[in-house]
Amino acid sequence: MTAQTAAYLDTLEPIVKDLIAPAAGEIDRTGTFPRAALEALGRAGLLGLVSATEVGGLGQGHRAASLVMERLARECASTSMVLCMHYAAAAVIEAHGPRALREDIAAGRHISSLAFSEAGSRSHFWAPVSTAAAVPGDGQVRLDAQKSWITSAGQVDSYVWSSRPLAADPATARGAGGASTIWLVPSRSAGLTVTAPFDGLGLRGNHSSPVRAEGVVVGRGAMLGQDGDGFNIMMSIVLPYFQFMSAGCCLGLMEAATAKAAAHVGGARLQHLGSSLADLPTVRAYVARMRIKTDLVRGLLLDALDALETGRADAMLRVLEVKAAAGEASTEVTELAMRVCGGAAFRKEVGVERHFRDARAATVMAPTTDVLYDFIGKAACGLPLF
Repeated sequence: MTAQTAAYLDTLEPIVKDLIAPAAGEIDRTGTFPRAALEALGRAGLLGLVSATEVGGLGQGHRAASLVMERLARECASTSMVLCMHYAAAAVIEAHGPRALREDIAAGRHISSLAFSEAGSRSHFWAPVSTAAAVPGDGQVRLDAQKSWITSAGQVDSYVWSSRPLAADPATARGAGGASTIWLVPSRSAGLTVTAPFDGLGLRGNHSSPVRAEGVVVGRGAMLGQDGDGFNIMMSIVLPYFQFMSAGCCLGLMEAATAKAAAHVGGARLQHLGSSLADLPTVRAYVARMRIKTDLVRGLLLDALDALETGRADAMLRVLEVKAAAGEASTEVTELAMRVCGGAAFRKEVGVERHFRDARAATVMAPTTDVLYDFIGKAACGLPLF
């Protein structure tokens, strides 16, 4: 790691140890949004991790965001996912948003989130069915949508929002590529409604909820990029960030589960035999499998980052692979942790059951693992992705 990399991780570490880790269990039990963590991250300048230095940010990119996700997810995957969506949205705003807003994000005064997934197109996030229509005479735009999941719904300052283009041909907008336009929508806009609280299996503090937009009015200046260029923004900016950060989150869960399982079996005694669970070859073999799978994911993640940063020919393939591999491996590793820890794993104080639940989200978050398998298969067979 460079000195610059070590610096932001050094800044992160006391926040993780003193605030995020102690609150993780309560966030999981109650579904509380990690507001205190975000405020601390903002004061430390870490909400502006991917913001340019020219606006006061740290000027980092995919590698830094992935490392931050890993460290957070070792303690609280809910906080990691909230920050993941903020960084993905901030990257779009950094590329296409106004300078004043970019400065606010860099200074920790503004938190955003993605609003892509919709009830009508489900995990095909690149193909919105929600609409944008010009309001006659006043240069404004009306947005209507049924968004199926927005992380941090009702908790952040804005959403990076997708819709069909203003000038869309309906037939084109429903095509495989899904012509779209990206907007910046204030979360307190009239007509926005969070329609249900989040009560999920895992990531219980991330407040992912469906949101309905009925006649939400924004100015044309709220458009991020060009009308109809949303697909390119999603693929070139959002997808790499989200894929790498999701993999980082999975890796953090795997590291935590492996460490806790190893500690448990080393400390759990079979008093009648005068030995520990770690003395059993079968148990050690399970821990070894966890360690190997975790290290394999780390190797793929680092190689994928290298591929993207150096412009290697296989960069897009690696981008597609990294979340699929990490999501599958994290479910396997956390399931092994439950097996290794036995009945104790079902108790909250051991900690692995929370990682087990949190890890299940990666395979179903768009792009889902099954969708990624299809894309990877197409790429391997020399077929176009769309």
